[in-house]
Amino acid sequence: MKMFSAAQVRAWDAFTIENEPITSTELMNRAARIFTEWFVGLYQDVSRPVVVFAGTGNNGGDGLAIARYLHQLFYEAKVLVCAFDDKRSADFEAQIEQLPAHDGVSVQWLSDPDQLPEIPPRAIVIDGLFGSGLNRPLSGKWAALVNYINGLPNEVVAVDIPSGMFSDQSSAAYPVVEAERTFSFEAPKRAFFYPENAHRVREWAYGSIGLHPEFEVLENTDYQYVTLQVVKKLWKPRKKFGHKGTYGHALLITGSFGKMGAAVLAAKACLRSGTGLLTVLIPGCGYEIMQISVPEAMVQCDPDTKMWSQVPDIQPYKTVGVGPGLGTAPETAAALKQLIETESAPMVLDADALNLLAQHPEWWLAIPPGSILTPHPGEFERLFVPDANDFDRTKKQMEYAQRHQVLIVLKGAHTAIATPDGQCWFNSTGNPGMATGGSGDVLTGILTGLLAQGYSSQDACLLGVYLHGLAGDMAAAKLGQEALIASDLIEHLPEAWRRLQ
Repeated sequence: MKMFSAAQVRAWDAFTIENEPITSTELMNRAARIFTEWFVGLYQDVSRPVVVFAGTGNNGGDGLAIARYLHQLFYEAKVLVCAFDDKRSADFEAQIEQLPAHDGVSVQWLSDPDQLPEIPPRAIVIDGLFGSGLNRPLSGKWAALVNYINGLPNEVVAVDIPSGMFSDQSSAAYPVVEAERTFSFEAPKRAFFYPENAHRVREWAYGSIGLHPEFEVLENTDYQYVTLQVVKKLWKPRKKFGHKGTYGHALLITGSFGKMGAAVLAAKACLRSGTGLLTVLIPGCGYEIMQISVPEAMVQCDPDTKMWSQVPDIQPYKTVGVGPGLGTAPETAAALKQLIETESAPMVLDADALNLLAQHPEWWLAIPPGSILTPHPGEFERLFVPDANDFDRTKKQMEYAQRHQVLIVLKGAHTAIATPDGQCWFNSTGNPGMATGGSGDVLTGILTGLLAQGYSSQDACLLGVYLHGLAGDMAAAKLGQEALIASDLIEHLPEAWRRLQ
C-alpha cells in the first residue's frame, strides 16, 4: 500500500473532486461518515457525551460533520469551535450551515483557551483542531489549548492525525495532542510508525474515504505499507513435482560457547520458512545440542570448539545467513571478513556480524549487492551513529541502502525495510510481546530460508518480516504478550503461512 505525503494527499483530494466529480463539502461529509462508522463501532454507549474541539479549517469542518452524524445516531454531541483567529475555510463555513438549528448539536464559540468550559468526566473528546496540512508548530493560544486537552482525564480521539503533529517530519519537540485513538483517512500517516510519537498515537486505524483510485496508481512515493494483500502476491505455492533440491540449500553460520540457543532458534526458523536443505556451521561445543535439537538440519563444526574461526566451502549453498550468537572475537572477525570478500550472492547479516561491521566500516564495499542487514535500534546506531529524530534515522537508512545496494531491515514495532531502489516499507504485523531475546534470530532464519528458495531479496524481506510479525501476533493471541518467547514464533509459523494461503 502506498503512503503519501501530506501534500500528495491534498493533491489526491483535488484529483478526486475534479475527476469523480464531487464537491469538496460532499467529500468532507463522506470522510466524516466513515469516521463516524468507525467511532460508533468502538463507543456504542450513546449515553456518553461527546465533545468535539474544532478548529476553523478543514479539520474543524470534519469535526462539525462528525458531530452532526453522531447527533443523528442519538449521541449527545457538543462542539467547541476554537476561533482563535479570523481564518475560516469555505468547507468549515458550509458545515456550520448544515448543523441542526434547533434541539441539535450544541455549538460554543471560543476566542481564548481561558474560556473553556468544564468537560464532563465521562465525555469522549474528539480532536478536530488541525489536520495533516499543518505547516508550522503550534504556539501561543493553540499550544495552550493542546496542553489543556492533554491534561484532561478524558479519552481523546483524533480525526485523521493528532493536532500539532506533522505527518512527514519530526514534531517531537512541539505541542501535539496525545490521542488514545486516531482514525486516519485513506491510509496511515508515516508519523504513526515512529517511537517519538508513541504517546501521541497510542492506537490507530485507517479507512478508505473513496479517493479516486487512478491517482494512487499514477502517483509515486518512496514509502509503502506491508499488508496481507501485499504479501499474498509474493507467496510462491509449492509445485507438485518439487523436491528438497527445488527449495534451496541454506547455510547458517551461528553460535558460540554459551550462545548455542541463537543457533537453534535460527535453524528451526529457517526450516519452518520452507528451505529444502539446511546446514548449520557451529563451533564444536554445540554439536550434540544442534543434532538433538534440530535433527532436520545437517551440522558442520568449526575447528575451534568455542567460536567460528574459518570459512567453509560455500559453493554448495544457495545463500548464507551469518551472525546470531557468533561473538566478536578476533578470529571470528577475520572469518567474517573473508566470507564477505568471498561470497558474491546476497547474504543475511545479523547480530554480531553487524557489530563487527560497525567496527570495520571498510567492509561495506565488499558486501554482496542484495544482501540483507537486520539491525535492531542499538545495532543501527553502532553502524550509522545516532540521529536527531526518527525521521532522520529513516532517511539515513534509505541512503545507505541505496549507496551500498543492500536491504536494511530496522527491527522494531513497525519494522522498516529500506531497499536499494530508494523505497521504505513499514510492516503491519507484530506486537510488544516479541521484545524478547531470540526474536531476531528467528527472523534471520526465516530470511535465510526464503532467499535459499529463490525469493528475491526484497520479496524475502517483505514476506519474511510480515510472517515473523504475524506468527508473533498469533502467539500473543494464544499465550499473551508477557509470556511470549522466541520459540513461540517458530511454533506459530505454520499457522502464519496458512493465513497467506
